[in-house]
Amino acid sequence: MKTSYFFFVAAAVLSAVCFHDATAFQPTKNPPRNSNRPLKGSSLHMTVLSYNGKKKDFKPGSPLKSAVESLGVKPKYSCRKGDCASCQLTVGGQRMRPCVAKVPPEPRLKSLQEKGLEIK
Repeated sequence: MKTSYFFFVAAAVLSAVCFHDATAFQPTKNPPRNSNRPLKGSSLHMTVLSYNGKKKDFKPGSPLKSAVESLGVKPKYSCRKGDCASCQLTVGGQRMRPCVAKVPPEPRLKSLQEKGLEIK
């Protein structure tokens, strides 16, 4: 009798703990949103690239090769796979290979957002 009572209590406690924890990771009905930043898929989320005084907006994650070519930059390409680094450019202070790189995300500094990431 004592063992069956023990198993009944243990099962009740275990089920209460398991079901409570199972709901802990479910999404909330109205997730909190940071009102200072636009939604990820928004058209407001663009990266400004600049070269010789020309500035253009580009979608982050788009191919860097087409972005720099539309600004008039003509990088040298040898392998077109990112192995040789002959196409390497500096974008916003970071060295990148446009043949394989993507447009970086929008910078957090407001001055860089307005001025744009400079291509050298």
